[in-house]
Amino acid sequence: MDNETIHFDCFRGCAVSHDAQTGETNCTYRPGCCKLSDNDFLKGVKDGTFRDFFEVRFKNTRKGIYVNDSGQNVKIGDLVIVEAQSGHDLGIVTLEGPVVGRQLKCRGTDPEATVFRKIYRKARQNDIEKWQEAIAREQDTMIQARKIATEMGLEMKIGDVEFQGDGTKAIFYYIADGRVDFRQLIKVFAEEFRIRIEMKQIGARQEAGLIGGLGICGRELCCANYITSFQSISTSAARCQDLSLNPQKLAGQCGKLKCCLNYEVANYMDAQTRIPRVNEPLEFEDGLAYLRKTDILAEVMYFSYDKTSDANLYPLDASEVREIIKMNRNGIKPESLRNEPEPASPEFVTSVGDDSISRFDSPKRRKGGSGKNRRHHSRKSGKEAK
Repeated sequence: MDNETIHFDCFRGCAVSHDAQTGETNCTYRPGCCKLSDNDFLKGVKDGTFRDFFEVRFKNTRKGIYVNDSGQNVKIGDLVIVEAQSGHDLGIVTLEGPVVGRQLKCRGTDPEATVFRKIYRKARQNDIEKWQEAIAREQDTMIQARKIATEMGLEMKIGDVEFQGDGTKAIFYYIADGRVDFRQLIKVFAEEFRIRIEMKQIGARQEAGLIGGLGICGRELCCANYITSFQSISTSAARCQDLSLNPQKLAGQCGKLKCCLNYEVANYMDAQTRIPRVNEPLEFEDGLAYLRKTDILAEVMYFSYDKTSDANLYPLDASEVREIIKMNRNGIKPESLRNEPEPASPEFVTSVGDDSISRFDSPKRRKGGSGKNRRHHSRKSGKEAK
């Protein structure tokens, strides 16, 4: 290990080591190192189906199903040379066996009617070295590509660059608000980098997933951690959860609405089906009660006799409110809300001592005891001296 330097490539889910003595480059598969880590829940199950089908991973979220037509024994973790649109590419085998059929079904792909690209062979040492040389060019190519796009005055941003395994082609992922005419840009890129160019547009959320970072919750961004398919998010998701429509709090680091706004929408919508719609105040014998706020998940509605103040709120279950509405429609007025028991405070209460920052400090010891003990000790010493 002293003669090796290890580099972890989390974009592709592998660890690359260079042996200083032999000069060889070794690459090993790390299942948990990538956003698209796999869990083969059918591991060890062999029913003879999809025996020659394998899932192959490339950079970031790019994956594909390939058929092994080489006759070699291919298994999970192998680096393989696969068929590409032009030339060949290098990827890592991540799934095999019956679970590949589940992946095809999830993607809506019919294995009988689809022509799959082939796995040519396992990667050799010179293939891995050429692959690593192409990867080493990606960062500098991206920076140079951004400069060229800026000089040409195009309103777009190059977010990432992915080189093909043979180093003859690169995919440029770009972000743009509108349509961009990059025909001249492709010619300039081809002359500058001497490779074939493919442009692929991505969204702001996908860009945030590529860059990564920490969210306001203190955890890794969901788009960088596990989200691969981004659903549309609207302000109605915040409204149904009774959230404040503050753009600064609802927007994520990508500038769009946070993906986590959709996580609990189904629970809130289900709870709202059991909460009655209150279009007018409830009628009681001692006055009108106005709806001031609603705890959606607890299905509790808070009413007040003063429609401009939240000082004295009386909680009612959603089922009770529904019964009172029926009674009002029939001309019946309940006695009063003031007979209801006092509600428990819904606010969070801290534990004893947790509200003081000084609790982290070690207690200070007084030297020589208290002043009273010192005075008593001095008087006692004086009597003994006499």
